[in-house]
Formats: sequence, structure tokens, C-alpha cells
Amino acid sequence: MPIVQSRRRFLTNAAFAGAAGIVGFGAWGKALAAEPPPEVTRIRISEQPVTCVAPNWAARELLQSEGFTDVQYATWGKNTKNFMPEVLLSGEVDISLSFIATDLIHIDASAPVVWLAGSHIGCIDLIGSERVASVRDLKNKTVPIRHLRDPYHIFMSMFVAYVGLDPEKDINWLVLGYDPDPEEKLLADGKIDAFTAGPPYAPRLRKLGHVLLNTTTDRPWSQYLCCMISSTKSFIREHPIATKRALRALLKATDLCAVEPERVARLIAERDVPPTYDWRYDDILQGLKEIPYGQWREYDPEDAIRWYALRMREVGMIKNTPQQIIAEHTDWRFLNELKRELKA
Repeated sequence: MPIVQSRRRFLTNAAFAGAAGIVGFGAWGKALAAEPPPEVTRIRISEQPVTCVAPNWAARELLQSEGFTDVQYATWGKNTKNFMPEVLLSGEVDISLSFIATDLIHIDASAPVVWLAGSHIGCIDLIGSERVASVRDLKNKTVPIRHLRDPYHIFMSMFVAYVGLDPEKDINWLVLGYDPDPEEKLLADGKIDAFTAGPPYAPRLRKLGHVLLNTTTDRPWSQYLCCMISSTKSFIREHPIATKRALRALLKATDLCAVEPERVARLIAERDVPPTYDWRYDDILQGLKEIPYGQWREYDPEDAIRWYALRMREVGMIKNTPQQIIAEHTDWRFLNELKRELKA
């Protein structure tokens, strides 16, 4: 079995090398050859129990081609107990895909998170029982979350507020913690009325109810990036060459998820992750095919930050203005350089 798995990974890596050519990175290849090596040869990335951050895994060989000979993963539930961006702020991770909404919670508290580029839109489903026909029908209904201000709580609060409900008064929040009955059992037992889900679980869980909202396809949510590529102020300041090279690898990996979803899905399914992740190849592949990877050039990351910051201010989760946040927690220098290289 280990021999077969190694062969699969070898073939996957070879396919990635070929795919890099068809994505059109000739200009990036020329720029890479002319650049000095990164200041460090180790790079650390977050591994979370959701697969919308698939570019993190697809980037391993691309990072190695950028001069990072030691690519490490901080795996939640295995060698870290921190989610993003806590795992970034704890110093366990150098750069990684992250969620705008959870980043904003920490940034509002002055955490030194810095966004470098956008990755993709979408990835969140709001699934309801037969007792609710729309998001507005969630008034006085029960919705589960892991804990207050987790991604589920943040997104659900924004969803209901956008249709005129008060998330504090109109929703009955069921706080489950990290060892709860699964949402599917709670829904089947009539204990909850809706829940949010992301890949790779959403395709499977949709069968339990019906989709009230999908941020990949439903406006206005589908018009804004939800996942970004982020680092910290100190890492960027101390390692600017490494930052640019790592960002380039992650953007290439984002495109690879679009052109080679089957191979990326296989790579993820073969990862040595905790059993609690419950990942299945078909679910992973479905999620990769649904999310429009490769379209990061078409969206303005500042628009996304502004959109989510305004929504979160409306529900009282953050206090800073979008202008303050953008001024202090974004650094588009490397992204702009990479875009210029692509046009060269």
C-alpha cells in the first residue's frame, strides 16, 4: 500500500508540473529565475478540516519549486488546536488561505493579520429543513453553532441580518461545542431548523434538506471573495522575497484546482488527517468543481473586505471601519508585481 500511494503522489506531482504550463505561467517562470532565493527555506501552511482551502495542498510542489525545501503543514486536530487565523498568529504558520470573516474578528482586535491576495468566492451553503422555505423564515427558529463568533455564527448572522432579521433577538442559537451530535442527526430529530456547511461536507448534507442560500451562486454573496491568502506583518517585513514566492505558489495552486480538480481531490483524499475530518473523494471533488477557482484575477479583494466588514459591523461583530481595516491590514505590493509579471 505505501508503494502504491507513493506512486500516486509521484504521478500527481508530475501532472501538476504539466498543468502549470497550460495555466500560462511562462512569464512567472521567467521572473522566478531572475529573483534571489527566499530568505528562509522552510514554509509552514495551515491544514484545516475544510477543503475549500485546497490550494494549500496543491501548492506543496509549487512551493518547493520556489526554493522552499521544507514545506510543513499545521494540521488542526493533529499537531495544532488552532484554526485560522489563530494558527497564523501563534507562529505555527507563515502564510495560508484564510476566511475574511474570521480574520476580521481578530483584525478588529488589532491582530497583525495581513491580506496579500484573494483566492476564491463562495463555499458556504445554508441548508434548511422542510419547516423553512427561505432565510426570512428562520425567525424564531433554532440554528446550531460551535461557539459564538465561529464561522457558522458569523455567516448565519450576516445572512439573516441581510434579509431584515435581528440575529440576537430573532434566532435561537444552539451552541454545540466541538463534540456535538452531528447536524444531520439534529435536523432529522427536529432539534434544529437550518445549519451552514462548507466543502467537502456540503454536497453530502444537502440531501438532508434544501439549500436556502449558496454563497457560490447566490447574489450578492457570490460577487465577493470569501477566502484570502494571508500572512503576518512580521513575516512579510522580515521575509519579503519568501512572501512573494509563497504567494505566487499559492496563486498557481488556486489555478491548478480549476484545471486539475480530480488530481487535487485525490491528493487531498490521501492526506494523513484525523479521522474526524471524514473526507471522501467524491465529496472533495464535487466541492472543487463547484468553487470557481482560477477566477481570482476577476475580483477585487478590497471590495470583498469592504463588503464583509460592513456586514459584520451591521451585526455588531466588529467596530473598525472598512477604510481603517484596508489601510492597516492589506499589502497588495506582491500581488501587483505578480500581475505585472503575468502581463509581461
